[in-house]
Amino acid sequence: MTTQETPITFDPVWEQKYSDGHAQNYPWDCVVSFIFRHAPRNMPREKIKILEVGFGTGANLWFAAREGFSVAGVEGSKSAVQQAKQRFAKEELEGDLRVGDFTQLPFDNEEFDLAIDRGALVCVGRTGQENAIREIHRVLKPGGKFFKNAYTDGHSSNRSGKPGPDGVRLEISEGSLAGVGQLHFISRNELERLFSNSWKLLQIQRLELTDMLQPSGYLHSEWLVIAEKVH
Repeated sequence: MTTQETPITFDPVWEQKYSDGHAQNYPWDCVVSFIFRHAPRNMPREKIKILEVGFGTGANLWFAAREGFSVAGVEGSKSAVQQAKQRFAKEELEGDLRVGDFTQLPFDNEEFDLAIDRGALVCVGRTGQENAIREIHRVLKPGGKFFKNAYTDGHSSNRSGKPGPDGVRLEISEGSLAGVGQLHFISRNELERLFSNSWKLLQIQRLELTDMLQPSGYLHSEWLVIAEKVH
């Protein structure tokens, strides 16, 4: 687990998890809904380009590729990218899957129609998120949509651990996110500041689940955000 005192944009704990066999085989339902709702209607699917930052073992992009969309992504874990590429090759799917840093995207300006962050940017601090969102804005086409899924500051896991650099929490030991590495829990005000320039917020939903079998009623709390690039 990382304990260094300067902001980083990839927590090494994830390479360890993926090299040990951690994988997700199926897409998140929120991502499926976002793609079907916001993919352009006036274009053939093979012309619609979807980007995912921090795609893990590629379950979301696998789903999108199977549906006929053109997909690409960056992921910090070499082991995760290798797993994703093997799955794509086995099913004869096309995808531009790269090892990389989502604060420095290796893609052209205005290349993508949709962008996805399903719980990836939460793993870095404020500066990393600001830089990543700036890069996502750069590579989206005007009118392109961005889906961001993050953890709220009301999450029970935000109470445990210790403060780290640039607003992250380290050594989280309680709640549904115990042991997953460094995380940044974001407030409503901070979320809106991230999208205050050159974006139009289309959706801010707060999803909360309470584990009633836990003595303190652990709260799992997420943001489901959709933003449009306006200029």
